[in-house]
This record gives sequence, structure tokens and C-alpha cells, in this order.
Amino acid sequence: MSTSALQKAKGFKKSKTGTYLSIGTTAFGALGVIKQARKARSEHDALKLIDAVVSAAAIATGVALLVRELKRIGDDDVLFG
Repeated sequence: MSTSALQKAKGFKKSKTGTYLSIGTTAFGALGVIKQARKARSEHDALKLIDAVVSAAAIATGVALLVRELKRIGDDDVLFG
């Protein structure tokens, strides 16, 4: 990847569109955690259930950080206004 392309990629990551995309992919990861939790509950596996809960907390934290980044960017979407 050239320096220019690398700079564009870094810029996209900090853009509104990139942040929305990150929120979407993070939320999509929540589907896997939900499946993991359901399976753990059906198998009565406490350790797997704890793992799913910790993963869900990490996803929630990640989404909260991304929402904060959107606010910092100055997004005046309906979510914040």
C-alpha cells in the first residue's frame, strides 16, 4: 500500500462513514455473542456463558466509544439531536 493510500485509509477510519461502518460491524459481532450465549445456556455451561457476557460487555464498550467518536466529529444525526 502506498503512503497516500495508507493516509486515505486512516482518514476513512476517522470519518463519519468509517465510524458508522465500525458500529455496524461491531453490532454484527453481537449476533455471534448472542448465539454463543444461547448455546451456553442450553448446555448449562457457566464458563461459556461468562465468556459470552464478557464479550457482550466488550461489544457494548466498543459501540459506546464509537458513538463518542461520532459526537466528537460533530455528527448532528437524529441519534444525537
